[in-house]
Amino acid sequence: MNLTIRLFATLRENRGKILDVEVSDGETIRTILGSMGIMEEDVAILLRNGRDASLDDFPEDKDTLSVFPPVGGG
Repeated sequence: MNLTIRLFATLRENRGKILDVEVSDGETIRTILGSMGIMEEDVAILLRNGRDASLDDFPEDKDTLSVFPPVGGG
């Protein structure tokens, strides 16, 4: 199954901005991101095809995941 993963801000470092990846059916978003070195605490906003998603969701072929880290500053 093919996914597009769009990474934002600090998550792009050493990974890139837009990634086309192939993953096995039945993998959760948590597992997919974990294999990329992105931990749960690194994800503040997660969208699947532009809608709110959960790390425990199972993506489908051709989905686009957008992953945003927590925002720092003040």
